[in-house]
Amino acid sequence: MDIFDVLQMIGGLCLFLFGMETMGDGLTRTSGSKLESILGKLTSSVPKGVLLGAVVTAVIQSSSATTVMLVGFVNSGIMKLAQAIPVIMGANIGTTATAWLLSLTAVEGDSVFMQLLKPMSFSPILAAVAIVFMMFMKNEKKYNIGMIMIGFAVLMYGMDIMSSAVEPLKEVPEFVNILTMFSNPILGVAAGAIVTAAIQSSSASVGILQALCLTGAINFGTAIPIIMGQNIGTCVTAILSSIGANKGAKRVAAVHLSFNLIGTIIFLIAFYGANAIVGFDFMDKAVAPQNIAVIHSIFNVCATLMLLPFYKQLEKLAILLVKDSAEPEKKAQDGTLTFLDERFLETPSVAVMECKAVAAKMANLSKDSIVAAMNLVNKYDEDKFDYVNLLESKIDRYEDALSEYIIKLERQDLSIEENNVLNAILHNVGDLERISDHAKNIAEVAHELHTKGIHFSDEAKREVGIYMQAVEEIVEIAVNSFVEKDVELATNVEPLEEVIDEIHAKVKDGHIERLRKGQCTIELGFILSDLGTNLERVADHCSNLAICTIETANEGFDMHKYARRLKKYDMENFEEKEREYAEKYSLN
Repeated sequence: MDIFDVLQMIGGLCLFLFGMETMGDGLTRTSGSKLESILGKLTSSVPKGVLLGAVVTAVIQSSSATTVMLVGFVNSGIMKLAQAIPVIMGANIGTTATAWLLSLTAVEGDSVFMQLLKPMSFSPILAAVAIVFMMFMKNEKKYNIGMIMIGFAVLMYGMDIMSSAVEPLKEVPEFVNILTMFSNPILGVAAGAIVTAAIQSSSASVGILQALCLTGAINFGTAIPIIMGQNIGTCVTAILSSIGANKGAKRVAAVHLSFNLIGTIIFLIAFYGANAIVGFDFMDKAVAPQNIAVIHSIFNVCATLMLLPFYKQLEKLAILLVKDSAEPEKKAQDGTLTFLDERFLETPSVAVMECKAVAAKMANLSKDSIVAAMNLVNKYDEDKFDYVNLLESKIDRYEDALSEYIIKLERQDLSIEENNVLNAILHNVGDLERISDHAKNIAEVAHELHTKGIHFSDEAKREVGIYMQAVEEIVEIAVNSFVEKDVELATNVEPLEEVIDEIHAKVKDGHIERLRKGQCTIELGFILSDLGTNLERVADHCSNLAICTIETANEGFDMHKYARRLKKYDMENFEEKEREYAEKYSLN
């Protein structure tokens, strides 16, 4: 083996790893919404947890990524440790899918069908189709499918180049001697663990082993302990991810490590014990890539079947390994903000899902704040006044946390849909925060009325009551349409906002009329004006929320253009809704 073979091997390895990364990114982007749906159905059912882990890992081609997500879920309180354990076991099964794909490199046969099954036969076709999808089609879904195909083609080319480059190694005595060392189970497990930990991908390390198998110099006795070690080495990613997390997240990493360690120890003891008694005649035979896939699958399936009934004991072991600290953990100011875990940034579809959850909570808090503030105008209560101020501070924290997290998330490779969702949230958090600010202002109006012991006239009370009812409804509609992404519901906001503008003008005119008749004071007029202005601005922000919801569905953000278009092209329906709200909230 000369220097050119070494360069060829390095180049093949680089292409292989790049292809695997590209294919994984394409799979994740294509399955983003489906992955979100699957993760949204998390359950305490153990079999479903195993299936969930296997499916998600097979889709994103990385058990490490799945486990890192679990670390984030437990850290943020979305999942409990007991729920995560079956998913971890399923992830180990799902990761074997890659080995089966890579075993296609060893397909042999002279028939046309068998020749077409060889990666070097169909990879060029995949690559050609991928280039067409990626360069000449504007559809994002097809672009992502192209990423998957080009990634797979590059991966297979890299695998073939690696295999060709390392083939001369079978004639090198030193290489054969090194491999003979790894026939020792302890050294073999250590080698597999170290290589996998270094590249942080068991799928990639299995692929490298499959490429080396094509030299014919690796036998079953060498391959089996290396495969066992690869399962241990993949735990490093989760361990690194758990650094700085709470004890629950650290226990997820501990379960992942202990599951693979226990499974490996039991498997090696049983296998080599049986070999000592029976003497397996295949141990010195050369192993093929498909044999690697079989061994990898058998080990992970058997380990799961064996340890699944003891998942509660694995949980206890993790608690024993990661003990409760002497001092209780400090609780976050708001548990919802722990959803914005930076571990999710590596899986953007999940991170976007968490942003939506936090934004929905923020929207509901804003609604609660304005309703509580308006109730204070009718019946003042000091505790409720403090509650409105507390909500305003909390919503400020939500805005800061969401904005900062989304800025980080937008640096990732996002789909158009994900970008639109994040842009909509960024547009909306400002409006939600301003609604809570106006709620605080309204609460202060109520506080001023209470402390000064002054009251609106009966007519002013009636008008303000109707005004606040209309505002309460527009907030309810706008928040619900934002949270549920209900476009039809959102179309009701703009007509109601027009009516609220008219109510605001009529309330001002009514005050001027009462002032002229001596039925109201200038001081109460200032307070009424302050209250009315805050209510009217709340309606404006609700209008922004609804328009953004509609424009997001249309993949656009020209809010003012939408408002004009709504009135121009849907005038009859718009005016009909406006008339209904005008009758409902008439001041006459």
